[in-house]
Amino acid sequence: MTEERAEKFLELFNKGKEFTEELLRENQRLRYRLATLETGSTAGVDEEVQRLRAEVQHLTEENRRIARRFKEVEEENKDFANRYIEVEEQNNNLANLYVASYQLHSTLDFREVIQIVQEIVINLIGAESFAILLLDEKTNELKTIASEGEDVMPGIETISTRLGDGIMGGVARTGESYYINQDMEGGKVTLEKPLAAVPLKIKEHVIGLVVIYKLLQQKDSFSAVDYELFSLLAAHAATAIFSSKLYSQSERKLNTIQSFLDLLTTTS
Repeated sequence: MTEERAEKFLELFNKGKEFTEELLRENQRLRYRLATLETGSTAGVDEEVQRLRAEVQHLTEENRRIARRFKEVEEENKDFANRYIEVEEQNNNLANLYVASYQLHSTLDFREVIQIVQEIVINLIGAESFAILLLDEKTNELKTIASEGEDVMPGIETISTRLGDGIMGGVARTGESYYINQDMEGGKVTLEKPLAAVPLKIKEHVIGLVVIYKLLQQKDSFSAVDYELFSLLAAHAATAIFSSKLYSQSERKLNTIQSFLDLLTTTS
């Protein structure tokens, strides 16, 4: 009986031993599997991280490229906007000059023509103080026939200079416009040294000058459009002034002749 129990115990022990060994083997297998899975999972994660990093880097570079292009387009838009404003301003000024030139040639009254020239210099050029000089071809003297802003530059209403003398006489002789930069050293404006002197020319023949001493407060300096306006103004104003002056002279001569004829008729 005792031997039978011993055998049963031994059998039970052996089964327990086998079960334990099997559990150990299964545990070892599971540990190996877990380690394999963990290793494989880490490699997959690393690979995904690397892929994401590469994608992020690509997107960052693309973002930088788009930002650079956006900045370039923004600068181009600013440039186009500035050009548009400049062209619009130029068109407006040319339209105004067209109207002004039409007014200049719509009358042969000398004083009226001079008044129109003054309005153009004020409204289109933006001059506060200036003078219009005409050349007396008999004496070769330039003299003021109209002026504006005498309080700013005293003496402009009585300017008198000979052809070839000083800046104004030099402009009248050469027919080349004169400008100074007030921001430069030695750019101070005086009666003999104006801010600008523009010849009034019919072809290459100078009949007078528009001399500018000061611009209006809202205008700092001459613009590129102003120089174009000066050229157009010089030609149109010169023609209108010359034509009206000839007309006035012929009108006076005609009146003198008519008065003389009337006198002869009355005497007869």
